[in-house]
Amino acid sequence: MNIFFCLHPLVEMSEPLTPTIARPRHPDWIRVRAPIGEKYAHLKGLVRGLQLHTVCEEALCPNIGECWGAGTATIMILGDVCTRACRFCAVKTGNPRGSVDDQEPARVADAIAELQLKYVVVTAVDRDDLPDGGAGIFAETIRQIQAKSPRTKVEVLTGDFRGARASVTTVLAAKPDVFGQNIETVRRLTHVVRDRRAGYQQTLDVLRMAKEIDPACRTKSSILVGIGETPDEVIETMRALRAANVDLLAIGQYLQPTRNRRNLPLVEYVTPEQFARYRDAGMKLGFKYVASGPLVRSSYKAWEATVALTGVGITVKPESGSPKPTAPRRMGARL
Repeated sequence: MNIFFCLHPLVEMSEPLTPTIARPRHPDWIRVRAPIGEKYAHLKGLVRGLQLHTVCEEALCPNIGECWGAGTATIMILGDVCTRACRFCAVKTGNPRGSVDDQEPARVADAIAELQLKYVVVTAVDRDDLPDGGAGIFAETIRQIQAKSPRTKVEVLTGDFRGARASVTTVLAAKPDVFGQNIETVRRLTHVVRDRRAGYQQTLDVLRMAKEIDPACRTKSSILVGIGETPDEVIETMRALRAANVDLLAIGQYLQPTRNRRNLPLVEYVTPEQFARYRDAGMKLGFKYVASGPLVRSSYKAWEATVALTGVGITVKPESGSPKPTAPRRMGARL
């Protein structure tokens, strides 16, 4: 299908629409499965019924069909409005004005118990409007999950809490199995890709302090590629993460989530061969596990690292009869 856009001749444009360059065609390796199946429908109904949010939906994740069809999801707490406006992300932005749902941790734990998940990723929008950045709700959510599903492994993907050690300490006191904070891109592009309140060094500092606070907790970060970075810059970022004692790394393809001027245009599709080189380089640098591929996201198949490192049996089987992969019209970018 061809889609055409028409501008009214009386409308004056103060800046060009994004994208200003032709969008590259989807290569054969960028394919996802359509979201269908009983497990997908059940999980979607459960999320709606319990008034929960998932990053799978809010960030337009390309893997939603596969993950939800397998009965797994990444829960997004603290609402669906982010106080930051990173240019790679599709999540709504605004000011929640301190609004917090104190019952949300219990509802999240109820959903995970009903789904009988063995591994769950809990993430959140940034909440700069809260004194602790939402750390208290993160911690309570972890505790509720552990109380209702004691065998479930819990990974958290938090914001940077503006570098506040007290907030990082609050989250780690609840004893998540993995603490993640995404660096997102290379140093040179940070000011272009991320909100001005985020920072390359700030993320490194948060990850370093997390390991200092709880050396037993695995730390994790991820990098988006295809935004204009060079391979050398990616390797430099990987070295910086290792210097901060980060254990786990995810590297995935940036996919422009909307045609909104806010979202960065895609520069290039990185080949599977280059992703393999990144994975090999990461393992040589000392990461305990590196997931690197076109559709890799920080929370996508996060349980694989746990299986690889601990041998804990986590079986997640996709539904049979899934449709053939197709090139999606809209794909999320947030890791």
